[in-house]
Amino acid sequence: MTAALNAAHIRQFIDEGYVILDNAFSPELAEQGRRLLWKDTGCSPGDPSTWTQPVIRLGDYAQEPFRKAVNTPLLHVAFNQLVGEGRWLPRNSLGTFPVRFPGPDEPGDTGWHVDASFPGEEPGNFLEWRVNVNSKGRALLMLFLFSDVGEKDAPTRVRIGSHLDVAQLLAPAGDAGISVTELAQKLNVTANRQEVLATGKAGTVYLCHPFLVHAAQPHCGTTPRFMAQPPLLTAKEFSLHRPDGDYSPVETAIRRGIQVQPYNY
Repeated sequence: MTAALNAAHIRQFIDEGYVILDNAFSPELAEQGRRLLWKDTGCSPGDPSTWTQPVIRLGDYAQEPFRKAVNTPLLHVAFNQLVGEGRWLPRNSLGTFPVRFPGPDEPGDTGWHVDASFPGEEPGNFLEWRVNVNSKGRALLMLFLFSDVGEKDAPTRVRIGSHLDVAQLLAPAGDAGISVTELAQKLNVTANRQEVLATGKAGTVYLCHPFLVHAAQPHCGTTPRFMAQPPLLTAKEFSLHRPDGDYSPVETAIRRGIQVQPYNY
């Protein structure tokens, strides 16, 4: 298969921290997935009076529509281009779905953050999970849109270029990294970054650098939003000092953030 991403896409990923793949999976798969998700919400698609919570979190989904959605040829080629061939693990599921519903109630989960990638001393305590400058365990942050998402439909907020700031924050901590709680307290350094909203048609996938700062928001629209936010896991740990210079775009962005790599990639 030909390349999923061109040179401009790769530059955008390194500079801004994300690229958008339209039609990464089919609208038919998205519709099949929504039917399964609606059933598990316990809500009725045609009766807004049953939408009583701002967000319902559904467990790991590995049924056929989800397996197929995350394993399209287009996505696999893009993974190779961004992470490196043989450096990522195929997924057989799409993880959890935070289904967001319209309404005036605050969802209570709208803080800016970076997703954790490996456990601390207490693996059961998610607040102590960690991130390090090599992005141990996590190759990409991915946003899979299973419904059409407009500006009022609780699209994920993203701070453009914030992955470069996060690399600088993580560098002094070395391999040990820092907890996501501690990191969240430092993310005010990204507050001046421009925001973009992760909108798009069902079947759109945002492929994001694992250090990209992002946040949820309340749903001000009329149609519930269905989106998965799974990680792409690493098969081989990233390296910021490769003798052969064969750096992936993920690694190149980190090196730029910590000022190891010059701008003219």
